[in-house]
Amino acid sequence: MSNPINWVLIIVGAVLVLLEVLLGAISGFDFLLLGSAILLGGVLGLFTGNGVVGLASAGILSLLYVFVGRKRIRNRLKRPSLPSNTDALIGRTALVSETITSDRAGRIRSEGEEWRALSVDDRGGPIEAGRKVVVSRIDGVTAFVVPVEGDAPSGGVNR
Repeated sequence: MSNPINWVLIIVGAVLVLLEVLLGAISGFDFLLLGSAILLGGVLGLFTGNGVVGLASAGILSLLYVFVGRKRIRNRLKRPSLPSNTDALIGRTALVSETITSDRAGRIRSEGEEWRALSVDDRGGPIEAGRKVVVSRIDGVTAFVVPVEGDAPSGGVNR
């Protein structure tokens, strides 16, 4: 008769795999891989008819995953941090498409996108359409801009 520890390993491994499926990979596949290692250890123990073999192989496979495989899997799952469109806009040069005044927001265009814009410095007077500005920050759907020094209105809008 087989050792009951092997069945316990199989059940614990299956529960961990099921838990990973229910959680939707929120654990970074740790439950899935540890559960698979424990389940495989239990299956090996059943085939050999020895609980010690099952327990030892489950332990060795789990440790291999933790010390070797986990880092590799986490690196493959990691996405490069790409700035969103609002973060990517900060520091970029844009073209004013609708005049920005101290009491009224205007519009800017950068890389095909149009944004509502306000001037950071209200004392500098209006920023005419066609001037280049640099986006200093974003608040909601409004870009706060600073005019580029020495830039004269070009009359066109960057598309």
